[in-house]
Amino acid sequence: WLRELCQELQRCLTLLLLYIEFHDKTIPITFFAMQFYIYPPVTLHLGQALRTRQLVIDFDGERPIPRLREPLDLFAIPSPSTPFQGVRWPIEYEVFKEAIHHIEWDPPDPEPFYQPTGHERAPMPVGEEKGNVVYCIDPGTKTSYFTYSRVGGSRGPIKSSTSSAMHQNKSTLAFESRFESGNLQKAVQVGVHDYELTLRTDMYTTKHTQWFYFRVRNMKAGVTYRFTIVNLMKASSLYCLGMRPLLYSERAAWEKGEGWRRTGSNIRYYRNQHHQAEQDNNTTTNTKSLHSLTWTGQFPYDSDTCYLAHCYPYTYSHLQHYLSRLTSNSATGAYCKLRVLCRSLAGNAVHVLTVTSPGGGWMDRSAKRAVVVTARVHPGETNSSWMMQGFLDFLLGESDDARLLRETFVFKVVPMLNPDGVVVGNYRCSLAGRDLNRNYNTLLRDSFPCVWHTRNMVKRLMAERDVVLYCDFHGHSRKNNVFMYGCTNSDDATQRLHERVFPLMMSKNANDKFSFRSCKFRVHQSKEGTGRIVMWRLGIRNSYTMESTFGGSTLGNRKGTHFTTRDLKSLGYYLCDTLLDYCDPDPTKTSHCLAELRVMLRQEVRERLGREVDSDGSLSVSVSDIESSTSGSNSTESDGLPVHLLNRTDEVPQAKKKHLRSGKERNRLRQERVRNVDPKVLHRNIKNIVRRTHTQYISAAHPPDTMKHTVVPYTKAGRDVQMI
Repeated sequence: WLRELCQELQRCLTLLLLYIEFHDKTIPITFFAMQFYIYPPVTLHLGQALRTRQLVIDFDGERPIPRLREPLDLFAIPSPSTPFQGVRWPIEYEVFKEAIHHIEWDPPDPEPFYQPTGHERAPMPVGEEKGNVVYCIDPGTKTSYFTYSRVGGSRGPIKSSTSSAMHQNKSTLAFESRFESGNLQKAVQVGVHDYELTLRTDMYTTKHTQWFYFRVRNMKAGVTYRFTIVNLMKASSLYCLGMRPLLYSERAAWEKGEGWRRTGSNIRYYRNQHHQAEQDNNTTTNTKSLHSLTWTGQFPYDSDTCYLAHCYPYTYSHLQHYLSRLTSNSATGAYCKLRVLCRSLAGNAVHVLTVTSPGGGWMDRSAKRAVVVTARVHPGETNSSWMMQGFLDFLLGESDDARLLRETFVFKVVPMLNPDGVVVGNYRCSLAGRDLNRNYNTLLRDSFPCVWHTRNMVKRLMAERDVVLYCDFHGHSRKNNVFMYGCTNSDDATQRLHERVFPLMMSKNANDKFSFRSCKFRVHQSKEGTGRIVMWRLGIRNSYTMESTFGGSTLGNRKGTHFTTRDLKSLGYYLCDTLLDYCDPDPTKTSHCLAELRVMLRQEVRERLGREVDSDGSLSVSVSDIESSTSGSNSTESDGLPVHLLNRTDEVPQAKKKHLRSGKERNRLRQERVRNVDPKVLHRNIKNIVRRTHTQYISAAHPPDTMKHTVVPYTKAGRDVQMI
């Protein structure tokens, strides 16, 4: 028995204290932990001894710590030779299979805003009646809601989108947008070189036209063309403040290595005479005025292939290639784990990265605080993806600050929350026809999987460790510079103004791009479903939305110039730098920022409300008294149930409501039925009933001889009862 006890004890100590096999090695096991020999050393195959291959022993600490083996790496990341592998589209969407690639390039000098002269034309739309349709595709919504998807979109050959008149006129531009993130629906030639453009609304909606991205061919160099987008829905735009569209020339990229650059003159944004009826669940809700954006421009080469866009494109395939490069780097793989958080409505993968240093013991790793960063919940805000790429580039780099961040924090990063919307070229919504950033509180996991799983991931993370920061990257279409939206806790006086410390530090680190005066911290009831407020309600005090303009900066030496992709990526660097400042063990920086914030708030109270602070120096005024709205988009435009659920509800036949009759009505109906019955039929039915009843009575009174009486004993409550 002692021999068997030693064997069992040795096996238990092996499980808890010793390391186990790596790559099926055979390791001798001894009782060195007990400092003496109870039983001679035994050579064991540990995979068989422990009956599992999922445990590994960590020896980085003072004593061995068992933990689960990491899951296998993903195999869903496409190789560079297959850029569209795995991208799923709605089944009714026609897609060109050719790969589109744009080089990353930044102009040598900052590109200035357009300076209006006051004489810019404002052409009113004339439409198909007075023009020639040169490009027209299906709106992409042959059904009123999303049904299912497949890789590559619709089956069969792609239909022609051009008219026969265009083939006869060789000077007409050739348009195309049936590729990833493209969204041009129609082009009408209204002059020799003038074109009216109609953008496709977000799929399964009649709203949200802001983002545009399309291809142009068959141009002539030196010719001035006019483009007018006629169905924009926002009343104001950065184009009113000098923003210019973007142009990409494939020939310039090939010959000169130049990428996206700002273009356009005679730029004007204005309201036109057209209106559009907005529908929700096939019901017209209201009519909205439409606006136009017009500009003129020239192309650098004859017969080139060019692209025009609202902002620097960043597609789902681009993200997959970027993640593929990260996972193929063995050095990065040591501290960066890539997993699939969930699948979108169309079945596209929503990736999540976990970034932290593997060193330290179990206690050290469990003591690390967490940081959650997300982006691209609105598919048309491509600048948020460029900020995310800059953030990851810095965090996964080899600098001392990057190593310190990885050693101090556990980062959970979701780089693209709405891949379906990015793929089809939506501006704001997912394929559910709703704004995901209004549905973080949803219980509909299958309809809003991306935000549901993100919130669930954060809740699990908060159960394990403290989350010091949540930041969601966005783009802003009405204001210049970069700024943050936060949440003010008016109930806790001890934490007053603390939510403003991080944005103030950010403004000091990026003083020519980040505007602290544009930051807002009000918690609006209409924004309760946003990621920022939901995470704050969960208990994350520093919960922010970082908004980057589509335009440029009005600050410092960058005043009056557009942002480039380098500028957008630098904002990710600045966020990392600010995180180190905010979490510095030395509280000096935080104390200085709080003192500065108190002074700023006193000045703001005097300027806006005309009142002084209390005599004791305290700030009794509510922040909401002096803060304006966040001036974001109307959150009610995309609220409600998913479109596919609403339509399926309409298709279900409604059950008839049972009508309860009164006693008088029942008597009246009974008398009417008696009067309407044929007397002969009634007499025959009565005779049949009497005959049937008489036969049953005779059979019961005089059973046939074949029927036998049986006695069945039955016991109940301790007494025998005989039943016949």
